[in-house]
Amino acid sequence: MNHYRAALRIMVLLLCLTGLPAIVHADALGKPPPAAAKFVEIRATPQTLEQLRQGGFVLYLRHGFTDNSKGDRPSGVDLNDCATQRPLSPAGVKVAAQVGDAIRQAKIPIGEIRVSPLCRVRDTVDQAFPGVPYTVDNNLMYTANFTTAEKAPIIANTRKLLSAPVAAGTNRLLIAHAPNIMDLIGYFPKEATLVIFHPNKSQDGFEYIASIPPGQWADLLQAATK
Repeated sequence: MNHYRAALRIMVLLLCLTGLPAIVHADALGKPPPAAAKFVEIRATPQTLEQLRQGGFVLYLRHGFTDNSKGDRPSGVDLNDCATQRPLSPAGVKVAAQVGDAIRQAKIPIGEIRVSPLCRVRDTVDQAFPGVPYTVDNNLMYTANFTTAEKAPIIANTRKLLSAPVAAGTNRLLIAHAPNIMDLIGYFPKEATLVIFHPNKSQDGFEYIASIPPGQWADLLQAATK
């Protein structure tokens, strides 16, 4: 390998001396490729809320704050036993209710709701939208501990749900996990953050619009009423 790299360097030097263009890929010289662009989070504005009131968007809510002293069972969670899963903390229960109330105050219409099967997500939707029916979707499952093959149907399903058209006057709501969005677009939203997407006909099938962390709702709602 060292002989190969030395030969490439000599070739580049000779091409430079002869005035010919030297086109050699950086990887061939042992240099790393350029780093991927870092995801840039965009904060929602009062105008974003106005757009959401018209419908046609997909909202992805990460579950509320969790109790990190209690992790998911290493040998695998039992979807019917919440004791095997990392739960919401008392603050997480409270913030889930606050986010749901903020969505209602903002008069954002919610239609279809689909959620991950984990208890922390089902507890989030029960607090945020008490009594409202929703669909548990196993293909919104937490991907952090999965292999690439195991992640594939979840990523594909998430992409489909972000890309499928939404009727005017309503918005689709997905409640799930940060690693799933990280796998899809390289963005790891904080707990209880609402991420806004719009389906379109681009190569990805959707466009990231903005995010609303839980602490932004009060200022956002106040600004929207001015």
